[in-house]
Amino acid sequence: MLDDVVSRSALQARKRAFVKTLCYRLFMILITTVVAWAIVGEVGAALNIGIVTNVVKTGTYYLYERTWDHISWGVSAST
Repeated sequence: MLDDVVSRSALQARKRAFVKTLCYRLFMILITTVVAWAIVGEVGAALNIGIVTNVVKTGTYYLYERTWDHISWGVSAST
């Protein structure tokens, strides 16, 4: 099983990167909203902060992942 992970191509499928991004961002929306709620004390404002900041971060994270898929530095060549 470990061999499958090690020998996997450095280029991930776009679908995989997209799903990873969404799962991560949903978790981050929850964290950001809870922190914002603790600071501002309003659920509505906290939700707005959590959603807006994370929509922007979702796009940038996806682009970041896709960019690294094209960088071969640090990736062992499969034999």
